[in-house]
Amino acid sequence: MEYLLSLLTFLPIAGAGLILFCKQGPDNGNNIKWASLWISMSVLILSLFVLAKFDTTTAAMQFVELRPWIVSFNINYHMGIDGISVLFIVLTALLTPICIAVSWKSINTKINQYMACFLALEGLVIGVFCALDFALFYVFWEAMLVPMFLIIGIWGGEKRIYAALKFFLYTFVGSVLMLVAMIYLYFVNGASFNILEMSNIALSSSAQTWIFLALFIAFAVKVPMWPFHTWLPDAHVQAPTAGSVILAGILLKMGAYGFLRFSMPILPDATAMFAPYIYALSTIAIIYAALVAFAQTDIKKMIAYSSVSHMGFVTLGIFAATQESVQGAILQMVNHGIVAGALFMVIGVIYERMHTRELSRFGGIVNKMPVYAAFFMLFTMAAVGLPGTNSFVGEFLILVGSYPVAQTYVFIACFGVVLGALYMLWLYRKMIFGDISSPEIRELTDLDLREKLMFIPLAILVLWIGIAPNYILNITDKSVEKLIQQQKPRIMITQENIGGDK
Repeated sequence: MEYLLSLLTFLPIAGAGLILFCKQGPDNGNNIKWASLWISMSVLILSLFVLAKFDTTTAAMQFVELRPWIVSFNINYHMGIDGISVLFIVLTALLTPICIAVSWKSINTKINQYMACFLALEGLVIGVFCALDFALFYVFWEAMLVPMFLIIGIWGGEKRIYAALKFFLYTFVGSVLMLVAMIYLYFVNGASFNILEMSNIALSSSAQTWIFLALFIAFAVKVPMWPFHTWLPDAHVQAPTAGSVILAGILLKMGAYGFLRFSMPILPDATAMFAPYIYALSTIAIIYAALVAFAQTDIKKMIAYSSVSHMGFVTLGIFAATQESVQGAILQMVNHGIVAGALFMVIGVIYERMHTRELSRFGGIVNKMPVYAAFFMLFTMAAVGLPGTNSFVGEFLILVGSYPVAQTYVFIACFGVVLGALYMLWLYRKMIFGDISSPEIRELTDLDLREKLMFIPLAILVLWIGIAPNYILNITDKSVEKLIQQQKPRIMITQENIGGDK
């Protein structure tokens, strides 16, 4: 039990190292894929074991590992998880083997390097969610940029170099500001990078303001919030299908996780002061991205903009800072990882068959691919928040929880829900129903066994969370309650600032 988090983190990284040095020949490409799949499945099983052993009755960090690392600077190898981080570890471990399965037929060059990138990315992202030392967190945060950069830049589309550089530069510049904030907090925290101890620092209002802004830019780029979102559509469009799945499913959650782990507990006064502005940015993202999604002709870019819109609900819920809104935001982060990942897989399946993402080329697919159409319908309904699907519960909790402190913004966000339903249902009708629109569609074949196995676990989660969300809400309850206790003065300030809305 003592080394479980280290095993979760470094097992896929070690596996990546082994696979990277395997010589790829004409006969062992599938062997490399199978080895990668079994390594990722081992991590998934281990993560489910951690989830099963997780104690939901306490907000304390669990499975804690603490050992000296760089003694001269008081940097420690400090790992631990609570009810917030454990869910994202399991989500990461779930999506990685699915991404490997997604790439089974589409990736046939540099297979060992590709699989090594995904396994290394898995381990580094799990490290981000486990780290309790700011320096250790920063190492994992920066290191995960490299495999994602390579996935987009080597195996992406025609403009992959442009998209990869844009992704790297946006996130790297934000990370530099995080580094400045980290060094300042290190000195005022008695030369310690301990994240948990930083929540007890008595910072002046001006210090909190500057540190909040530095961390905000770093995390907002990763979410991505409007107007820091422009790298995301390019990255999604150029990335291979599995790259889009892991980008939407996991990497976007790291920014929101940063707000929960750093901004709220360490900088409560600055969080209070900037909350109304973040409400405004969140609702702009919800409406603007939904309208832009409606205007797209590339279906992958449409789903990319929908991610920006849906993550706007998450940031609204986080900074509303009520028990319901924060739990809804965390649940919606998980939901978005499942649904957005599934939608990118849906697009990838049809792209492998037709080699186009232009919406005008599709129509009447249900006539040739009824099973595909059924899965697509389920994930479309989840994306629009149909009651009985997972996204309904998350969005409902966010809107209900945010209403006491941000009524005007909640009203605007509800309009965004309507827009989301309009463009997703329009997309589904255009692609699936009607007469067969092109000769290529007449040659389509329905999902094979591998593709069905990719979709089934995500479909089960969509329905299970939608019908019985309490399992996940019970996991996050105590940790969120502790976070809200640290934010009580912040809620009072927010209510005074927007009292005219009441």
